[in-house]
Amino acid sequence: MKSVRHQRIEQLLSEHDTLTTDALARLLAVSLETVRRDLRLLQKQGVILRSHGRARILRHDSATLDEPFSARLKSHHTHKLDIARLALNWISEGMVLALDASTTCWYLARQLPDMPLTVFTNSVRVCQEVAKRERITLISSGGVLDRTFASYENPALVSLLRHIDIDLFIFSCQGIDSEGGIWDAHAWNAEFKTLLLRRAAQSLLLIDKSKRERTGEVQIGTLEQVTEVITDEAAPALSAVAG
Repeated sequence: MKSVRHQRIEQLLSEHDTLTTDALARLLAVSLETVRRDLRLLQKQGVILRSHGRARILRHDSATLDEPFSARLKSHHTHKLDIARLALNWISEGMVLALDASTTCWYLARQLPDMPLTVFTNSVRVCQEVAKRERITLISSGGVLDRTFASYENPALVSLLRHIDIDLFIFSCQGIDSEGGIWDAHAWNAEFKTLLLRRAAQSLLLIDKSKRERTGEVQIGTLEQVTEVITDEAAPALSAVAG
């Protein structure tokens, strides 16, 4: 019954674009609490978005979700460059940084000064940039190379991180939903970010405005786990939830 009800909710939201929780309960002939449970689960799965007592279907553009690294470099590049520049204010000598395989972190890597730092990353492109700086110790996560996304997938990541204490984890994401959930497009990439988000002493989430009100395939965590959000627009709602 639950799976049938979920399919019906998706169908209704596809037909009406958005519906209130009350309207869904009436259309499905179930209680409000049942609908709320269903909607919570569907949102966690990245199927819908809930906001102010309403729900709407998420229409994923598969081309956007799976854009290769080279294509994403061209998207919002000016905003990403500015966001990366702001993130530099958090970095000081002697820190151990972790950077994900996002294009925004690549822009950050290009701006890193050549000073005593340790950088841990799963990004091929970040490695290429950081390798140019002689005073920075570079640690790659290693593993199986995904050439399309210019990143490594390493099943032994947990063991590797036992020997590394991360001061600051800097990352981006596929999107943030209305309740502060942070999402990514691929399970293996999300696993890297989830693990680093839990282990790092502090974390910075770098997002441009295109990431708001979007989800992906896998939830990384929530804004409550993030120390600071750096974005290209005034976003008091995000700042209030983060940290």
